[in-house]
Amino acid sequence: MKTTAYFRDVVRGKHPGIEDAWILRVIAEPLQERLQADGRHALWGLVPEAQNRALRVITFGDRETVHNAFFDRGFLRALNRTENPPAAAAAPS
Repeated sequence: MKTTAYFRDVVRGKHPGIEDAWILRVIAEPLQERLQADGRHALWGLVPEAQNRALRVITFGDRETVHNAFFDRGFLRALNRTENPPAAAAAPS
């Protein structure tokens, strides 16, 4: 797995429990992907081995070099909001 110095020096220390296999799985089969303005890719996937938490992986434009990886607490909430928008209020009679 190709990584940046930032990933090796900072991210690994902040998130030591995130396994390479999980990162590689998210890259290979993301649940959602977004191209950022800086050309990096943000990819999300669920990790059953970590209580089905959402893992966000940031790669360089090559979609191979990992720059950051962390559990994204807000991803599932945001996903649920877009899939299940609140019902419109009933019009007054």
